[in-house]
Parts: sequence; structure tokens; C-alpha cells
Amino acid sequence: MKVHLPLLAALLLPTFLAPAAAGTSADAVYGRVVTRYMNEVLALDPVGATQLGEHRYDGLMNDLSPEGRARMVAKARNVLADLDAVAGPHLSRANQVDAHLMHHALDYTIWQVETFRDWSWDPLTYVNLAGSAVYPLLAREYAPLPVRMAAVSARLQAWSGLFAQERAALDPAKVPPIHAQTAISQNAGLTDLIDQVVMPEVAKLPAEQRAQVNAAIAGARAAVAEQQTWLQKTLLPQAKGDFRLGRQRYDEKLRFELDSSLSREEIRKRAEAAISDRRAQMYVIAREVLAGRAGAPPTPATPSGEQQQRAIEAALELAYAEHPARQDVVPAARNALAQATAFVKAKDLVTVYPDPITVIIMPAYQQGVALADCDAPGPLDRGQKTYFAVSPIPASWSDAQVRSYLREYNTRAINELAIHEAMPGHYVQLAHANRYRSPIRAVMQSNAFIEGWAMYGEQLMSEQGYMNGDPLMRLVHLKWDLRATANAILDQAVHVDGMTREQAMRMLTHDTFQEEREAAAKWVRVQVTSTQLATYFVGFQEHLALREEARQRWGSAFNLKRYHDAALAFGSPPVRYVRELMFDQPIG
Repeated sequence: MKVHLPLLAALLLPTFLAPAAAGTSADAVYGRVVTRYMNEVLALDPVGATQLGEHRYDGLMNDLSPEGRARMVAKARNVLADLDAVAGPHLSRANQVDAHLMHHALDYTIWQVETFRDWSWDPLTYVNLAGSAVYPLLAREYAPLPVRMAAVSARLQAWSGLFAQERAALDPAKVPPIHAQTAISQNAGLTDLIDQVVMPEVAKLPAEQRAQVNAAIAGARAAVAEQQTWLQKTLLPQAKGDFRLGRQRYDEKLRFELDSSLSREEIRKRAEAAISDRRAQMYVIAREVLAGRAGAPPTPATPSGEQQQRAIEAALELAYAEHPARQDVVPAARNALAQATAFVKAKDLVTVYPDPITVIIMPAYQQGVALADCDAPGPLDRGQKTYFAVSPIPASWSDAQVRSYLREYNTRAINELAIHEAMPGHYVQLAHANRYRSPIRAVMQSNAFIEGWAMYGEQLMSEQGYMNGDPLMRLVHLKWDLRATANAILDQAVHVDGMTREQAMRMLTHDTFQEEREAAAKWVRVQVTSTQLATYFVGFQEHLALREEARQRWGSAFNLKRYHDAALAFGSPPVRYVRELMFDQPIG
């Protein structure tokens, strides 16, 4: 069964957009540019298209060969030329925002291919692409199973070609060892993806399709095994690259990632001030919960730095004492989601749409970078299920490592996690965003808006007295605020300023009270990612400023539900565009 015929039609569309005819609005011409982008550019990123909910290209795999990369850059430049010819203040306000977003995204694509060149030094690019090519096809029932499994079969067959492109493209001398090590772990997880996600569906297929899919599975297993050997015996021994981006590449990527007026220096200045402020707030709570406790450290009104440290640590110990058993982390997340949902609805804080959500174990090929994530349906896949994915505790961890992990992810912290990932965080925000009518706004989402909203959701729940105003819950919330704020400093300090592991661990474990396992995982994450860790703090700052401006402008008409529904009504663009649309300000 072939599912990719629309690709040929898309590539045969006219490549020239004539000037608007008399009586034809600029918005109509702009609409043709959007159609071209949705057809032609997404056709060259079929895995990304699937994740967005565009299923015309489900049986295809991205082409990361030199020819494939050249086609993507050429297509991006052609669409940019058409966009430049029509964009401007004569478009509707909504289309002006979308044109800015499209231009930014296309510029970013060209920069990534030609300047950042992660295809030449980051093996995680390929293993993540392989897993993401298959998992979404079965995670959601957007089409009958035989149709989805036909696409799975085609993409499993494409793994060997993708890995061959990887081996040809990577320059081992430029590959950082940590990237090679993480790729080895995640590549092995592709076999788990086959066993746990693909295999259970095979028996449900007609006999003739089962044979086809089983052949594709056998080929995929062989491709993964061959790739695992190459990663372990060829790439890792030769991997000599520096994971640090350096000032120029970091600043360029940060500009693309944030699309914000905040500079790297201003972000650090604000983050350092925020850490000092949050620690002071934590000390106030520590004095409250430690009062009268036998053996508690001194809590003077004006503490020294050491007295502040010891008091906050002692108060956090009270929260750490309550945690789930090793095997109960996922059920605890499920309970926390139910509790947060009941609170948000009772307080009527924001419109909660009836989109399905469930807690799952994070797929193995995604594990090793973050503890949890919100795997929402693509914005073009409306109504499909959202997954609150939680990574299990690795079986290889020692008892001491497990204790460290469960102290960090104690019962209250798991509640904070559920707030961030789901309610009223990512799940709620993305459910609103997916209802926005513009396909470009749906496709081109701002990580700073999304992560900043999730942090804002944590702040909101604390302000509203979640868990009956429990002081230890407020203390844990402030610790999580510290964690995200430290992310913004850590990211640039490591990639630009050369921060060492020892310095990073000191900041994470001492200054922001993180446990050793969390800090060690964050050290891995900051090596294998860049600029994404800054999106939390920057987006949070922008959301807080937007709410305060709305409060000032609306006066007595301001209420939280009105504000939240309004702020979430424009999709997930950078916060500055939401401000311009919400308050009728000039665009851009």
C-alpha cells in the first residue's frame, strides 16, 4: 500500500507566484505562499509532518544526504523569496504575525543546515529521527491500523538507509564523546520500540500484511544491530569533538530559539537576581516549618549565607521524607494529574477542553535526557490523545542512586511535575493552541512560550494555594523555580563560559538544592542540548510581564480565567506577538 503519492503532487506545484491580480488581496496571495510551505517544505520533512499531524507523507523518511539537505535549503530560500514579495503591514494582523514566524523558521532551517551543521557531528539527530519516524504512527489512532502499519513498515525499511547516511555524514573528530555515548544508549532503545510498540500490533493485521511488516521488522532489527556495532566500535573510540558551542554559535542559536529581545547577558543578570530572591523566599518558609522542631538549625531573622543554606536544606528534608516507592513513580504521577485537574476545575482558572490525556512510561529511545515530557498530538491532529510520559527509574541504578532520585522526585515534586507537564501546563496550553485556526501558527510554535507557560502554571497553582497552601508544597515549588532559573545560567555558562562539571554540580546541588542524580542528569542534558534550557526562564519572565500588563490595562475587568483564555487564544507564538495581538499593538 502506497501512502505517499501526494508528495509528487506537491513537488509538481508551480514554483512561481505571480503578483496579485487586480482585485486580489495581499492576504490571498499570502495564502498561496502558506499553501506552498505546507505542501512543499513539509514534504521534505515527512517525519516532522507526521508529528504535526500532516499524514500525507507518513510512509516517507527524511533525506539527510547531501542532496536532500541541498533540496531543503533551496526550497526554503524559494519560499522566503515569495514570502518577502508579499509580507508587510498590508496583510491582516494575524497574517503579519504568521509571516514573521514563517520567515524566522525558514531562516532557522537554512542556518541549521549550512552553519550549525549538527548533521555532521550529532548522532542523536539520527537516532531521534528514527524513533520519531515510527512511534507517532502507532501512538494515536488517526487512521485504521492497516494504514498506519503500512507507513510503519515503510519507515522501518528506511532505517538502514538513514543509518547509512549517518555513517557517511558524521565526522568522528567533531562528534563529542557524550553525544556518542548517549546515542549508543538511545539506539539500543529502538529495539525496545519495536518490541513494545510495533510487535503488539502485528497480530491484529491481515495475514498478507503481517508478512510484509515482519520482513520490515527483521530488516530494522538488523539495521539497529549494525548501527550499534558501528557506534560502539567505530564512532565512540574516534569521537573527539567539543560539546561546547562557543560564543558565536550559541548566541546565533539562542536568537533563533527564543525570538526574544533579551540578550544572553540580560538573561543571566535576571536569572542570578531571581535565584537570590527565590532563596530568600525559601528561607522564610523554612523558618515557618522548622519553628519548634527539635534539632532544627538556627533560623535568625537576618541569616548568614551558611545559615540560610542549612535551614532550607533542613526544611526540604521534611518534603523528601514523603516519596513513592521505586516502582510507583508512574502511578504517583497519575494520582498527581487527577489532583491537579480537580483543583484547576474547582477554581475555574482556565477553560479545560475534554481532550484525552493519559500517563505512560516514556519510550526507551527518548529516555536519558529528561525525566518527563508532554507528548501532545500534532496541531493538525486535533482530538487525539496527549501522553504525559514519565521515564522509569533505570534498573541498573544502585540503591543510593534510587534514594537520591526519589528525594528529588518526592510526592510533592511529582505534583509539581504534573502541573508543569499537564495541568494547567503543557496539556492545557497545547489543547488551546491546537484550536487556533492558522496552520502556520500551529506548525511554528515557540518553545519559550510553551515552556514559559508551564512554569507560569506552576506559579499560578502556588499562588492559588494548591494542596491547601501546604508550606512544604510552596517550598518544593520554589525549588523547582530555582531549577528552571538555574537552567538558563547553566546553559550559557557551559556552552560559552566553559563552566566545568565540578562548577555545574556545585551550582545545581548547593545553590539550587538539587539531588546528585538530578544534577548529574542535567549535566548530561546541557552537554547534548543547547539553548533549550534557557526557554523556561525567559518564557516565564515574559508571561509574568504579560499578565501584569493585562491587569493594569483591564483594571476591574481583569480576572484570571479571562486573562488565561485570552493569552492562550493565539496559538503558541513568542509572547511578544501575543502581547501585540491581545492589546492591539503594531505587529513586529
